[in-house]
Formats: sequence, C-alpha cells, structure tokens
Amino acid sequence: GGNLQKLILARVLSRRPRLLIASLPTHGLDVGATEFVRNKLVEWKKEKVGILLISEDLDEILSLSDRVAPIYEGKFMDILPRRRARKENVGAMMAGIHLKR
Repeated sequence: GGNLQKLILARVLSRRPRLLIASLPTHGLDVGATEFVRNKLVEWKKEKVGILLISEDLDEILSLSDRVAPIYEGKFMDILPRRRARKENVGAMMAGIHLKR
C-alpha cells in the first residue's frame, strides 16, 4: 500500500536520475507525501531531468507538465504545449473526443 510506495519513492528520490518515468507517482499517498513528490518533480524539472509523467489526475498533469499528450484506447489524441492544455479539452481527449484545433 502507501507505505511500500513511500519506501520505493524514497529509494528513487535519493538519486538524481537523468530520466524518470513516473507512473501514478502520488496515487495512494497522503497529502504530505504527495506534496513532497510533486515538489521533487518540480525541482528535477528545473534541473533539466527528463520526466515522463503518467497520471489520470488532470490537476497533477497540468501543474507539472510542459507538454500534455492525452491517450485514448492506446492512441495519442494530440500533443499540446502546457499553455494550450486546458482541463476540459484534455479530459475530453482522454474520453476519446477529437477536438478541432
């Protein structure tokens, strides 16, 4: 559960990787641990660590990402720069709705 996830995260976060694939990095964590993980991701982003964030949490995606690539049924719906990614349009694409540019 949450404690095992914290242990795994602590191990990964103790190093500074060049690339991090973070799949549901805050899923199941308490508020304090979630904030710690998000802050660490922001810190690494500033240090030019490549981060591939995989999440269903739109708020998390939009607050941490430079680009957003919604996927529906295994296919990329689009790749949007953060400035064009809005909660409503990203959510619609995650549900399989094609949007006009």
